[in-house]
Amino acid sequence: MERPTSGWINGLIGVIIFSGSLPATRVAVQAFDPVFLTIARAAIAGILGLGLLLAFKERRPGRQDLLSLVIVAIGVVVGFPLLTALALQHVTSAHSIVFIGLLPLATAIFGVVRGGEQPKPAFWIFSVLGSALVAGFAISQGLTASPIGDALMFSAIIVCGLGYAEGAKLSRTLGGWQVISWALVISLPVMAVLTMIYWPPTLAGIDAPAWISLAYVSLFSMLIGFVFWYRGLAQGGIASVGQLQLLQPFFGLALAATLLREPVTPVMLLVTVAVIGCVVGARKFGK
Repeated sequence: MERPTSGWINGLIGVIIFSGSLPATRVAVQAFDPVFLTIARAAIAGILGLGLLLAFKERRPGRQDLLSLVIVAIGVVVGFPLLTALALQHVTSAHSIVFIGLLPLATAIFGVVRGGEQPKPAFWIFSVLGSALVAGFAISQGLTASPIGDALMFSAIIVCGLGYAEGAKLSRTLGGWQVISWALVISLPVMAVLTMIYWPPTLAGIDAPAWISLAYVSLFSMLIGFVFWYRGLAQGGIASVGQLQLLQPFFGLALAATLLREPVTPVMLLVTVAVIGCVVGARKFGK
């Protein structure tokens, strides 16, 4: 299988896994403090990542890789989970998922800045169009309804885009699952200590859905999803494969409607269908 095709398949698998992150986080923050949820999921994933690195006897990253790993850790291990968890205290997961449509543009921009990629001019037309459709929808819903929630989601998109591009660049030499595992391990000492500090006074009353959601965001959102995602970005190109994130609102809205019974309006679906069309054009001109 050719690398670009393999990259798109791996990227799609990663997007499908990530699509469950916001609905799961929405459920988890009903029972867990958002700060505790962020550090606990990172600590759990960090322990699993450490186990994988030891089991496969992976070599340690070089000194030249440490800064990139710190950026990945700040962007996707701490920044995005914390900011989205805080945002979901103010907005529904269906509303927040729409902001994910801005991730492809953010990832593409950082792919140029940090990854040295040079997509064709037509690529930017499709990427900007897809992001504009998502942003336009958010504005039509009334950003003043929850300016704090929307500001937090926008900030989450920026740090996540940087973390995605930086991790993808490093995956070309270090390997996809190794990058996220080392980023988690670097964060583990701090996350483990903070988990104990923010440990809830009691765990009584926390229901099964909250525990399942914590398990999902720890295992799939923080680790398994990145194994496929970073591999896909490295194989198919950061800017090009990154456009698959435009499909994430579609999967996420479906999950929000079926699992959380949150309202999904016809306008949401219309915007989602429109941005999906942008993926096709962006893929054609991604390199």
